[in-house]
Amino acid sequence: MQIEQTIRLSVFAGVLLLVALGEIIAPRRPLLDNKRRRWFTNLTLVVIDTTAVRLLFPILPVALAQIAEARGWGLFNVLPVTLWLKILLSLLLLDFIIYLQHILFHYTPILWRLHRMHHTDLDLDVTSGNRFHPLEIMISMLIKMAAVVILGVPPVAALAFEVVLNACSMFSHGNIRLPAAFDRLLRLFLVTPDMHRVHHSTIVRETNSNFGFNLTWWDRICGTYRPQPEKGHLGMTIGLKEYRDPQRLTLLRLLIQPFTSP
Repeated sequence: MQIEQTIRLSVFAGVLLLVALGEIIAPRRPLLDNKRRRWFTNLTLVVIDTTAVRLLFPILPVALAQIAEARGWGLFNVLPVTLWLKILLSLLLLDFIIYLQHILFHYTPILWRLHRMHHTDLDLDVTSGNRFHPLEIMISMLIKMAAVVILGVPPVAALAFEVVLNACSMFSHGNIRLPAAFDRLLRLFLVTPDMHRVHHSTIVRETNSNFGFNLTWWDRICGTYRPQPEKGHLGMTIGLKEYRDPQRLTLLRLLIQPFTSP
């Protein structure tokens, strides 16, 4: 447990610092909102979400994977396949499940009330990748834990997926300018900041595209891939049309937002 926490915290801090540095060196867009206020809000949400998970979930995905492995629960604990194949298939299937979960949160009204808080950020940067309502985190945790048991995900794969998911979320939300050729190459398999930024457009058809967090393949296969915003990355507007007033986007108002109307 201590090793898991050390790995997760080290990767979180390392990716946060690297992407933040990249945003200073090569920013993609000028920021419109107050950066200090946004960072306080988004990073405080990390603390709230993490604390809520620790208090409400006595067993987390990695520990649950260890229990499932010891008791022979789940598909991969029954099938006679090698550990490396189990890990590879687990990472792919978990990523696809998170992709489907993301679509579910967009198209189910009661779940969208939770998820829309993530989309109210008026700018995108590395901290936006952690801007989620605690209730959404709870539901997401339940889905991941169910997937871990049903699939029989190896503990090492469960830990790797959790770490990679958080790292990719921070990277894909980063306000970083990547060379166009490198972006085209990288997005053949990995979600890039330019690809994911389209998802945060105020134009609904763009908001409902590019749902992937890690791999780009699911968007391409399922027809939800949109390569560029129609107004360009410098001309597009980020956020939601109903929430343009920064005074309505303070920490307290974000926490009660699912229970209020726009």
